[in-house]
Amino acid sequence: MARYTGPSCKLCRREGVKLYLKGDRCYSEKCAIARRAYAPGQHGQNRKKLTNYGLQLREKQKARRIYGILESQFRKYYEEADRQKGITGENLLRLLELRLDNAVFRLGFANSRTEARQLVRHSHFTVNGKKVNIPSYELRVGDVIAVTEKSRSSEKFKALSEVASNVPKWLSVDKDKMEGQVVALPQREDIDIPVNETLIVELYSK
Repeated sequence: MARYTGPSCKLCRREGVKLYLKGDRCYSEKCAIARRAYAPGQHGQNRKKLTNYGLQLREKQKARRIYGILESQFRKYYEEADRQKGITGENLLRLLELRLDNAVFRLGFANSRTEARQLVRHSHFTVNGKKVNIPSYELRVGDVIAVTEKSRSSEKFKALSEVASNVPKWLSVDKDKMEGQVVALPQREDIDIPVNETLIVELYSK
């Protein structure tokens, strides 16, 4: 499956905000935004003021890069969100949050969404007792996400189980059992990503 394989820090610099794509590195002095807070490239420091379309495009790109998905996938999420009842922008973020790889990251079982995606692809997790290796798997209220029995003994997951994580209200986690559960649908106030979803809706509505 196609995916971005270039430098993650360049994406943060291009958007001008931390997207937290590199886990612990994003919180250290090595963070690219902290050292070079301007867009990459020869003319990165001479960017002109963005048009309305430019602002809308940047918000869409920012959301795409945070969740690590391609344009075709993102458009499908938007179309599904548009068909649902309620506010389209909030529906879109809710669908993205309910991806399995995002939930694994939110539960503290991975240091970044990129790492969570890799762990899911390598079959380290079960959903309701069944192995799932599809990062885009859509979770529902009541679903239980757990580290497989075989993977629980690895040093990777032992170390993660000892680290406190800030789990959002729509999830619950039991670090001793290495499992979490979707207890409610994520609401906008629970989603702490630096994205203005209204601009994304405006872009796709044209």
